Amino acid sequence: MKKVVLITGASSGLGLATALHLHVKGHHVFGTSRNPEKYTDRVPFTMLPLEITDSNAITNCVVEILKKTNRLDVLINNAGVGITGPMEEIQAEAVVANFATNCFGPLQMAQAVLPQMRLQNAGLIINVTSIAGVMGLPFRGVYSASKSALSIMTESLRMEVKSFGIDVCTLAPGDYATDIALRRYHAPVVSNSPYQKIYQENLDTMDAHVDGGNPPQEIAVAIADIIEKGNSKVHYQVGPFVQKLSKTLKNILPSRIFEKLIMNHYKL
Repeated sequence: MKKVVLITGASSGLGLATALHLHVKGHHVFGTSRNPEKYTDRVPFTMLPLEITDSNAITNCVVEILKKTNRLDVLINNAGVGITGPMEEIQAEAVVANFATNCFGPLQMAQAVLPQMRLQNAGLIINVTSIAGVMGLPFRGVYSASKSALSIMTESLRMEVKSFGIDVCTLAPGDYATDIALRRYHAPVVSNSPYQKIYQENLDTMDAHVDGGNPPQEIAVAIADIIEKGNSKVHYQVGPFVQKLSKTLKNILPSRIFEKLIMNHYKL
């Protein structure tokens, strides 16, 4: 059945791959970008302006879709941004800004679409989190925390809206070959920082994982399956086997052993 789908952050990466895939499958897709005019002639779906940290922009975006279609079936909260830095040195302002994009923005998007979905007695919200949100990772603690917070909020929201016919779930990708590394915020290294060498080595490792990641089409296919099968699980993970295995290992291994595995991986 053709769905009206809103995908935030659809100008590149996982969002663009998903928007294109859903369009090909016949869904009525609306994507968002801060500068949609750059992409109007490049994509076959409608692009709308959106700054996900601006509540007025969120309202205007949803209103515009309802004017055009009179319904909204699926929200895919994909927009997000990476952040790295030693926890001792990262600025509080950068932490707040990351949560505003990765956690608070998706919540406001959900709040904006829920009245219409409740009116329809049907709807689906997919919050794109991250396998990194399952555990604290060195120099990625803020990113892991913001995605973890969104995941837990999703669990609560899912239970609260189930009786209205609305489904809510998360999809946690591993590393995929996208341009996320180019848009990631790197906390500047403090003068004479004791973390300088190991921080840079870890940045190089992160970028290598992204560059060697799987194609984002895998995420697009997984999201389409969630939409079309209905009755979703709470959480989905998509990515390399070893990355998906990390959640299981954290649950079954003694905490010190799991921590040692992570530290060895990051050469700490």
